[in-house]
Amino acid sequence: MFGWGVAITVTLAIPPESADGVTAMSAGGVDALALRNGGVLAWGDNNFGQTEVPAGLTSGVAQVASGWAHELALKNGKVYAWGNDWYAQTDLPTSVASGVTAIATSNVHSLALKQGGQVVSWGSRADVPAAAASGVSAISAGGDHNLVLKNGGVLAWGNNTYGQTTVPAAAASGVSAISAGYDHSLALKNGGVIAWGRDNFHQVDVPAEATSGVVAIDAGWNHNVAVKADGTIVLWGSDISGESDPSACAPIFGASAGDGATFVLKQDLNVCQ
Repeated sequence: MFGWGVAITVTLAIPPESADGVTAMSAGGVDALALRNGGVLAWGDNNFGQTEVPAGLTSGVAQVASGWAHELALKNGKVYAWGNDWYAQTDLPTSVASGVTAIATSNVHSLALKQGGQVVSWGSRADVPAAAASGVSAISAGGDHNLVLKNGGVLAWGNNTYGQTTVPAAAASGVSAISAGYDHSLALKNGGVIAWGRDNFHQVDVPAEATSGVVAIDAGWNHNVAVKADGTIVLWGSDISGESDPSACAPIFGASAGDGATFVLKQDLNVCQ
């Protein structure tokens, strides 16, 4: 795993044990998580105890998700949460104690996806529309809005100040992946990225390189990263902290964008000069 960029309160001092065995990571607002051999690694700001991984999460963990100073982990269908609780984002609903297949968080609210495709939301935004009560296959939490994927089409709800929940017609079918940024949204369709919402950092101006051959996407606070089938990455949007200046050589097989920082997974840690 390798990272670059720096936000005001995020440290890029990635734990040395992350040099191998990492299968997933999640960049948050002031900290980050990685999944290594089924155990959770956490680093960055610790003002709310968010990098103090609870006992029992050293093995058997399936997914991790990092928010703004609060963290989520999924183990044996049960959600675990720790860190900041200003908006009850670590006060877990009883419904996420079992049967959960996916988790998502970004700012100060979180989502869980249950077996059967039911979405559960808690924290600063706990509303879930009837259309997301079943049949959902993927979830993504943004700053104050949510995206879900159902039957190949994107459903969105929450704050729409910048049009981030006004789903374009192109994202109504054939979509394979979604990712919500702070005030913008992404979808992946036929290897090309679709973007909408706030554009103050040109985060919805999709570069030509991201219109084909993309296999994975992740929206950060104000920038985006796309992983292509050939192992290269495309970054666009905010570059205030150098978060959109790629510093890792291909091949890359995973990426996560946070607030002013980007992390990637690769087989070696060669740095591009």
